[in-house]
Amino acid sequence: MLLLEVISGERLPKPERGKMRVHKINNVNKALDFIASKGVKLVSIGAEEIVDGNAKMTLGMIWTIILRFAIQDISVEETSAKEGLLLWCQRKTAPYKNVNVQNFHISWKDGLAFNALIHRHRPELIEYDKLRKDDPVTNLNNAFEVAEKYLDIPKMLDAEDIVNTARPDEKAIMTYVSSFYHAFSGAQKAETAANRICKVLAVNQENEHLMEDYEKLASDLLEWIRRTIPWLEDRSPQKTIQEMQQKLEDFRDYRRVHKPPKVQEKCQLEINFNTLQTKLRLSNRPAFMPSEGRMVSDINNGWQHLEQAEKGYEEWLLNEIRRLERLDHLAEKFRQKASIHEAWTEGKEAMLKQKDYESATLSDIKALIRKHEAFESDLAAHQDRVEQIAAIAQELNELDYYDSPSVNARCQKICDQWDVLGSLTHSRREALEKTEKQLETIDELHLEYAKRAAPFNNWMESAMEDLQDMFIVHTIEEIEGLIAAHDQFKSTLPDADKEREAILGIQREAQRIADFNSIKLGGNNPYTSVTPQIINSKWERVQQLVPKRDHALLDEQSKQQSNEHLRRQFASQANIVGPWIQTKMEEIGRISIEMNGTLEDQLNHLKQYEQSIVDYKPNIDLLEQQHQLIQEALIFDNKHTNYTMEHIRVGWEQLLTTIARTINEVENQILTRDAKGISQEQMQEFRASFNHFDKDHGGALGPEEFKACLISLGYDVENDRQKRTGSMDTDDFRALLSSTGCSLGDAEFNRIMSLVDPNGSGIVTFQAFIDFMSRETTDTDTADQVIASFKVLAGDKNYITAEELRRELPPEQAEYCIARMAPYRGPDAAPGALDYKSFSTALYGESDL
Repeated sequence: MLLLEVISGERLPKPERGKMRVHKINNVNKALDFIASKGVKLVSIGAEEIVDGNAKMTLGMIWTIILRFAIQDISVEETSAKEGLLLWCQRKTAPYKNVNVQNFHISWKDGLAFNALIHRHRPELIEYDKLRKDDPVTNLNNAFEVAEKYLDIPKMLDAEDIVNTARPDEKAIMTYVSSFYHAFSGAQKAETAANRICKVLAVNQENEHLMEDYEKLASDLLEWIRRTIPWLEDRSPQKTIQEMQQKLEDFRDYRRVHKPPKVQEKCQLEINFNTLQTKLRLSNRPAFMPSEGRMVSDINNGWQHLEQAEKGYEEWLLNEIRRLERLDHLAEKFRQKASIHEAWTEGKEAMLKQKDYESATLSDIKALIRKHEAFESDLAAHQDRVEQIAAIAQELNELDYYDSPSVNARCQKICDQWDVLGSLTHSRREALEKTEKQLETIDELHLEYAKRAAPFNNWMESAMEDLQDMFIVHTIEEIEGLIAAHDQFKSTLPDADKEREAILGIQREAQRIADFNSIKLGGNNPYTSVTPQIINSKWERVQQLVPKRDHALLDEQSKQQSNEHLRRQFASQANIVGPWIQTKMEEIGRISIEMNGTLEDQLNHLKQYEQSIVDYKPNIDLLEQQHQLIQEALIFDNKHTNYTMEHIRVGWEQLLTTIARTINEVENQILTRDAKGISQEQMQEFRASFNHFDKDHGGALGPEEFKACLISLGYDVENDRQKRTGSMDTDDFRALLSSTGCSLGDAEFNRIMSLVDPNGSGIVTFQAFIDFMSRETTDTDTADQVIASFKVLAGDKNYITAEELRRELPPEQAEYCIARMAPYRGPDAAPGALDYKSFSTALYGESDL
């Protein structure tokens, strides 16, 4: 009766004599009705059996009552009451040696499990290390006595009964263990709070690791840029073509080998930065601000400086090679002309200084006058060569030829000697003219020979010089022009041969007359040093040089034809690769705007598309090989294509970077969706609204477009901050808009813009839009939630101690908190008190850590 009154909460009437059984049955039925009202199903239990003393029925009812009011409310990770209680015991006793709880009977016979439960929650009550597994009675009595004395848990079991029973009663042990669960339920709250804190701290530690990785990668990339820019900006010319060609080869290695990995690093750095910012936003943390000088914008500025320095470097190298090539050509031409002139002037000063006219006969003097006139004619003919030598020297100086001092010295010597020859010639003429009246006889034939032989000899010397002249061309048209000029020269050879025969005929006629008149000629022609043997020798040399010139021109023509083949080969490939890259860039733009299906489908499609782009890389490599052949052949232009290798390289790098960024955008959307619980339908609705207002398909919205996009989703900014207290989906936005009838206010819209565009760029990217919508439509942990969790661990105190942190948290998280928490300064502070409130707000950027 007493048990039934306790259960029903009512005072049952005392049965009268004669009516004792009826009243007892009524009383028991009231209790059973109350139990049934609490959702307990009573099967085959009737009031009559209990009143009649049916022990089996009575004990069954008592167990049902215990199960309902002491055990059934126990729930661990949504299991049944029994399973939940067993799981709770296993977790609490897991760290203890010799304890392995698998059931509610034999696992408790040695008493260690009971002691472990008490020690886990109240270690000061049990000296667990002193307990022995082979002394179960002592262990059980120790646990039962401590539980009754300090935990207000009555002693329901007998140690000897448990030890002496092969299988202790499961229901009795479960009932007793449930008393421990209820006694320690406060500790369960502390464990829940500790789990929340560990989760928050783990997120913070992971974010700090990502920040450190970003800082290191950014520092390394900026250092590489800092080292590379001075090298690209160095425009110090070298003295030889070989040295400049080595610099060009070094630059090729930089573009092919050294720069591409840095392009990937830069792209990966931007992707890591965006991913980190997304994780920070998803965990309700403040945005990451890299240390000064390591912002993404700083890296972009450095990269722009690098590419600006790189932009004109290759062109400068090629221009320098051309300049040096031109200089070598001019220097060789200068040396040839100078050597010819110096050979001609050899002995001329000594000849002009002779005073042979003082003792000569009249005929000899007249001969000397004619000879001098011929020399003056020869001298005038060489004037043009001296001027050419001076002009070449001047051009070498203007082009900054490295050996200009020696060229200038040689040129100056030639000019000074030329002036001396002119002065000596003038002086000798004056001396000869003093006796000119005495000169009456002259061998006119010799004179005529001399006058015609001198210019013809000079023509042959000029012809030999032209035939040996070095040439440099870069196109088919240029070499064909030289071939045409050479053919024109060859067409003049028959007339020149006639002139040669005529000149030699004059000499033969003079000899015939002398022989006929028995005149003994005094040696060589007195009017010229150009003998028939010299004319014939030089003419033979001209005949030898003509075919050599033919071969040289034909070889160069073959080389230019080969160069033209290289141009056409490169142009054919470039005219395919260039439009392909442009087409792929446009396709990526359309894909990023017209994405259909789930985010995972989009991601798989983009990765397959990225692989197709990567598979195209051999075409770029082939083009690089063809470009290298062109540069090695010193080909500087290509009229067959508008694409240069630099255009292709930049386009390829932009293509790889664009597809990587697009993939990263989808990955971040998946991360946002999963972390915030956004449905696929919501994500598609967000994408559709964004694309609708992205009129130019640029992947970004201006302020007015963004504002219109928010309104289209039913977002009411003016009332949002006052009305939104929890998570809100898209329909909630529309409902709120309808109920208020308000539009986006300037102040609230400016606040939103500061969130989605913190740098003030004037545009809102799709990722920023998704981050904002995810924050507005989902709920995340907050600083207040973390503070509440710490307060549970601290036992409702305003501070927490290092000992409490180490007891409730895993070692790594505990030491993390201890190292960063400031001392608590409140009036209720105790020694070693730590301020968990300021620490929690700092985690969310609301104060300084």
